[in-house]
Amino acid sequence: METCIINSPLGFTKIVGDNDGISQVTVLNSEENITDIIPSELEDCATQLQEYFDGSRKTFDLKLNPQGTDFQKRVWNQLETIPYGKTISYLNLSKQLGDVKAIRAAASANGKNPLWIIVPCHRVIGSDGSLTGYAGGLHRKQWLLEHESPYKQQSLF
Repeated sequence: METCIINSPLGFTKIVGDNDGISQVTVLNSEENITDIIPSELEDCATQLQEYFDGSRKTFDLKLNPQGTDFQKRVWNQLETIPYGKTISYLNLSKQLGDVKAIRAAASANGKNPLWIIVPCHRVIGSDGSLTGYAGGLHRKQWLLEHESPYKQQSLF
């Protein structure tokens, strides 16, 4: 497995993967040394993340290889269908998976998503529109949703 650390507007980001695909993208809560030379297996991921943060990319085109249970992978695959700039509720996510009673299991799998931003778990919100639960911190979830919003708030000052 290859690893690199890049900087993003939300903090240092760790990318892990190999020729089988990207297995992990996580935001770190500590300062790390940025990787000088990004391994070739991770270059596309680093570039596409930078394009996302620059606002020029809305979808990712990467070979992914997340590790998880079959149910977790079903949830993560479903998350990939949420369009850029849109949100769904945890309840709707469980309905899309075919079992409204699986809301807690779907929320748990959502929280274990190993591919930050690429598999857009930040696009799942509470039924009342609240920003509930986010492994990267609610301030990052809010930033990501505002970044993707077609309605940009202008500063008055």
